[in-house]
Amino acid sequence: MSTTDGPKVLPDARSEQAADAAEARRKRGGPLQGFRDRWNGLPRQVQWLWMLVVVALAFALPYLNFFPLTTEPGNDWPLACFSMAVYALIAVGLNVVVGYAGLLDLGYVAFFAVGSYTAAMLTSPDSPFIKIPYLWTIPVAMAVAMIFGVVLGVPTLRLRGDYLAIVTLGFGEIVRILATIIPALKGQVGFQNVGHPPGEDAKGIPIFSNSNGIPWYWLTLTIIIVVLLLVGNMERSRVGRAWIAIREDEDAAEIMGVPTFKYKVWAFAIGAAVGGLSGALFAGQVGFVNNQKFDVQTSILFLAAVVLGGTGNKVGALLGGAIVAYIPLRFTAIADYKYLIFGVALVVLMIFRAKGLVPAKQRLLAYGRNAYKYLVNKPTPPPNTGSTPTGGTPPAPPSAPVAPVAPVAPTSPVTPNGGAS
Repeated sequence: MSTTDGPKVLPDARSEQAADAAEARRKRGGPLQGFRDRWNGLPRQVQWLWMLVVVALAFALPYLNFFPLTTEPGNDWPLACFSMAVYALIAVGLNVVVGYAGLLDLGYVAFFAVGSYTAAMLTSPDSPFIKIPYLWTIPVAMAVAMIFGVVLGVPTLRLRGDYLAIVTLGFGEIVRILATIIPALKGQVGFQNVGHPPGEDAKGIPIFSNSNGIPWYWLTLTIIIVVLLLVGNMERSRVGRAWIAIREDEDAAEIMGVPTFKYKVWAFAIGAAVGGLSGALFAGQVGFVNNQKFDVQTSILFLAAVVLGGTGNKVGALLGGAIVAYIPLRFTAIADYKYLIFGVALVVLMIFRAKGLVPAKQRLLAYGRNAYKYLVNKPTPPPNTGSTPTGGTPPAPPSAPVAPVAPVAPTSPVTPNGGAS
C-alpha cells in the first residue's frame, strides 16, 4: 500500500439505505425508472411546462403523417388517431376498475355498447325515440352507463376473483344478446346516420363528418385531458387510497374500517361512465351502430390495453390503449392475427415485465414523494464532542440537570511513624 493512502471513509447506514432503496427502485421500474426519477426531481412548474409541450404534440399528431408513423395507404391517418384516442379513453376508464380497485372486469364492452346505443337511439332517424342534440347525448350516455354499472355492481361485487370475472363476462354477453333480440334495438340492422356535433365549414360540409377524423380526434383528446385531471385528483383523494387498499388486501382494508363494498360500487360506476362516454364518441364518428361491434374479443382487447400499458397507471393505460388500436391499423397484413399477436405479447410481458410497460407508482399519499425525499436526504447531526468547532453552533444543553456530587470529608494525615499529627 502506498504511504500516501489514508484511511477510507466508510459510508454511514443512512447513505447505504438510500443507495439500496435507489437500486431496488431501479430494478422495479426497469429502464424507464431513471427517467421517472429525473421527472420526479423537477419542480412542479417545470413539469407543467413539459406537459404543455406533450399536449401540443398530441394535438398536432394528425398532421405528423409521415413514414414510419403513418397508417396510410391502408387506413386514413387522422381516423386512426381518433381510434387510438377512443381506445386510450376506454383504457383509462377500465383502469379505474381493474388498476385502482383491483376488480377483474371482462365485460367492460357492455358499458361501451350502452353508450353507443344511447347516442344512436337519441339522434338517429331510424329510432322511434325522442331526438335531442348530439352533445346532450354525451352526459346522458354517461348517466345511463353509470346506472348499468350500479345495477351490475350491487348484486355481484360481493364476489371476488374468478367469480367476479365470470359474472362480468356474462353481463357483456347479455347486453349483446339483448341488442339482438329486442326489436327496438334493431339487432344486426342497427341505426344509421347517428348524430354528430354541430358546425359547418365555408363549403357547407359538416365539420364533424364521418370521413374527417381531425375534429373528432381533437374532441376526444380534450375529453381525455379532462378525464385524466379528474381521475388523477381522485387517485390522490380518500377514494383513491381506499381503492388501492382494496386492491392490495380487501380483508385488511375492511378490518381497518374501509367500506369496501361502497367503494367498489363507486369504482364500477365511474368506470362505466367513462365507458359510456367513449361509446357515445365512437357512435357519433362511425355514424352506425349495431350488435356486431360489441363482442367478447373486443372486451378482451380493452383489458389487454390496460395490462400492456401498466395496471394502476393512467399514463400506462393511455399508452396501452393507443398501442392496441395502432398496431392493427398500421400493419394491415397482420390485422387478422391481432388476437394471437396480443396474446403472445401479454405472455411475454407477464414473464419479463409483469407490471406493464409503465408500472404504477407504489406511493399512496398525495405528497408521498416529498416526504420520501425528506426522509432520505435528512442531514445527520454531528456527534457531541463537548467542544464547539470553529464557525459552528454550540452544542445543545443537556435535557436534564446533572445532580452535584457531594464533597468528600478530608481525612486526618498520617505521620510516618503511624501516629496522628
